[in-house]
Amino acid sequence: MSTATEHETDAALCISLCPGQGAQAVGMGRELARREPAAAEVFHQADAILGFNLSEVCFDGPEDTLNRTDVAQAAIYTCSVASYRAAEAHGRLQPDQLVAAAGLSLGEFTALHLAGAFDFEAGLKLVHLRGRAMQEAADRTASGMVALVGADETQATELCDRARGDGVLVPANFNAPGQVVVSGSVAACERALEVATEMGLRATALRVAGAFHSPIMQPAAQRLAEAMEGMTWQAPRVPVVSNVTALPHESDPDSIRRRLVEQLTSSVRWAQSMQWLLDHPPRGCHRLIELEPGKVLAGLMKRINRRTPVEPVSALLPQTA
Repeated sequence: MSTATEHETDAALCISLCPGQGAQAVGMGRELARREPAAAEVFHQADAILGFNLSEVCFDGPEDTLNRTDVAQAAIYTCSVASYRAAEAHGRLQPDQLVAAAGLSLGEFTALHLAGAFDFEAGLKLVHLRGRAMQEAADRTASGMVALVGADETQATELCDRARGDGVLVPANFNAPGQVVVSGSVAACERALEVATEMGLRATALRVAGAFHSPIMQPAAQRLAEAMEGMTWQAPRVPVVSNVTALPHESDPDSIRRRLVEQLTSSVRWAQSMQWLLDHPPRGCHRLIELEPGKVLAGLMKRINRRTPVEPVSALLPQTA
């Protein structure tokens, strides 16, 4: 029997944090689907909707297939929703207990689905198209991304100005204090590594398909805009923080669509988004729950505000021996 304390913990208000691309790993969701019928059903639905065995790729790989942008985005969205539905099935994350949501890049779509902006099928088809369009845009232009350790926004902007040349180079992700990613054409990224050394910053070229969150993604943004026009939208039930503005989306679906299109070519302001949630906790809630897969967002929060814990969604599920 649950104690009063356990019951109060189960009923606690939560803010859901939804991971983005890069959180995927072979084996993701396998144990969750084995133990939780509600999660298994989400994977079955995804397989039927997409017309291929996404769950098998998540559970068993191969890694190269899972890491493809179109597959990874659909896989992470599905795994995140599956973990949420499992907690919901146990009565530990009911609709009235979710008070806000946020997601890193791709995860923003997951967050909007959880907030009721669109149904699971529409969201899955959308993120699958988004991933495919981003891969195709990357294939058109040789491009990449560079992580900067120790840089703030002013330094990242200066580095881009110095290294851009006649190419493209822009700040793409403000993940946490001292953790910024820049994105652009290959030659500009190579120059960025040199300029970073001159500026006393540590820089690492990332293994990614292309220059996400930069003007190079404009063709993908156009395809995403067209795809979203045919969807049925509802105003989110709870605040969902926009990556572009680091503020909650407006309730108007047209505004939400514009922000999601802008997100593909604009900086992702994750650190600022998290700071907004910490400064304006909806209904006084400070309990942050990271959905599967991975613990990337918990790691980033340690750099944003070390005093704020981020719990894995497994904290809401029955523990097995």
